[in-house]
Amino acid sequence: MERPWQLLCLALLVGSLSLSGCAPTTETSSNNPTATPPSAENYKPRLNCPNPASTEATPEDSCTAVVEMVLQSQSEAVDGQTIRIELNGADAPVTAGNFVDLVSRGVYDGTAFHRVIRTPEPFVVQGGDPLSKDSQVPLNALGRGGFTDPETGIRRDVPLEIKLQGEEQPVYGKAELDPNQVVLKHDKGAIAMARSQLPNSASSQFYFSLGPNDFLNGNYAVFGQITEGLAVIDKIEMGDRIQSARVVEGEDLLVK
Repeated sequence: MERPWQLLCLALLVGSLSLSGCAPTTETSSNNPTATPPSAENYKPRLNCPNPASTEATPEDSCTAVVEMVLQSQSEAVDGQTIRIELNGADAPVTAGNFVDLVSRGVYDGTAFHRVIRTPEPFVVQGGDPLSKDSQVPLNALGRGGFTDPETGIRRDVPLEIKLQGEEQPVYGKAELDPNQVVLKHDKGAIAMARSQLPNSASSQFYFSLGPNDFLNGNYAVFGQITEGLAVIDKIEMGDRIQSARVVEGEDLLVK
């Protein structure tokens, strides 16, 4: 059973994005039993992963992209520190692909961490709102921004993507899945997408899990894990910024 503090934190996380985003219109088997369930190929951007069952696949084939973030802060413990994140394109190709695309576009450069929750138990460090690039925008006004494609003028929302054990494809557009069957879990250092109450409303905002937040499993899309700099996220404060973010491995897997 979720405790009161978990319900409060969940409400903060759910309310972090605008409810005005449009979800993908791809039909799912839940509302049309005869429809083919959507797969990663229905969405762009995504990471194009080698099929492990393919006769052409080799042990060297990988579907991992790596992003490095350099942080900016008034704190010496955070300023100039680098966080290295491995993104799991095999189990979250659409969510990881969206993040790689946004990093390569420079969307996160200069953005602030606008939500940090550590009490009563470690919860999340959240950032990625493009509106936070403007230092004049107060932190308490952030949390509803997303990525607008400059070519179309349309906000990009990505589907909720959660892979379950034993399944070849992730499930798209469905929340409240069995948390015990989720492949990518909210361990400490996991990176996941923030969203509104609409399952398919994630855009650019993300969060790092500060602890094993198992009650989020099956509701939010984890797509990677911090592999270097894990101790740094324990010291990030509201208002600290991402000085720069770049893709150092796996950008060639991106399909736009």
